[in-house]
Amino acid sequence: MLSHIKIVLVETSHSGNIGAVARAMKNMTMTNLCLVSPKLFPHADATARAAGADDILARAQIYDSLPEAIADCTLVIGASARSRTISWTEVTPRECAEKILRESAHEKIAIVFGRENSGLKNEELDLCRYLLHIPCNSHYSSLNIAAAVQVVCYELFVTAQNGEVVRKTVGDEDEQDLATNHQMELFYNHLAEALADIGFMHPEKEESLMRRLRRVYNRAELRSKEVDILRGILRLSQGHKGALKN
Repeated sequence: MLSHIKIVLVETSHSGNIGAVARAMKNMTMTNLCLVSPKLFPHADATARAAGADDILARAQIYDSLPEAIADCTLVIGASARSRTISWTEVTPRECAEKILRESAHEKIAIVFGRENSGLKNEELDLCRYLLHIPCNSHYSSLNIAAAVQVVCYELFVTAQNGEVVRKTVGDEDEQDLATNHQMELFYNHLAEALADIGFMHPEKEESLMRRLRRVYNRAELRSKEVDILRGILRLSQGHKGALKN
């Protein structure tokens, strides 16, 4: 039931934490572990901390970059304990579970956890539609990564077991045709290029502008065909700009 949800760990420093995450996942019937450039893996510390969840470790997929790990996902949620200069739409673990099981029960999902000491970078959060925040003691808000994963997996498990969330059916609003993260990244690159071509993009403001535009399009939850239409418009606008130059 939860096999379509990836737990993605980015540049994990301590291999024991990978094992502890695998144990937390198996407790909650989750099996899809993805590792982005782990410092040490496989490693005996990971196996020891997994405490019997060796099968999760054995099936873990390793990627060189976060975009590669989430390319086939239609919904990406990034976990962060830090506040950000530009706000992302935030969800709690319970809201996250309900959103996934209600809106994306048939799609590939990624929940991304960052480095133990510094979390996710802003450019990595740019790849995420929502920011996942775990409410805790404001005077001591540091959660071990395995503990954070356990909280999130627990909410997913309980929500799925209770069956309280009414899922969309396969055909609702072309739900099966949601654009993947890879398609959206191609669109964002194309959008930045087109905005520069027509003279709208100022180099010194490109990062903040694109971050805000990502938030706009993320809220729209674009389908593959809609992305194709938008890219067609961008190509046409670029062609007209070239014609004017000539």
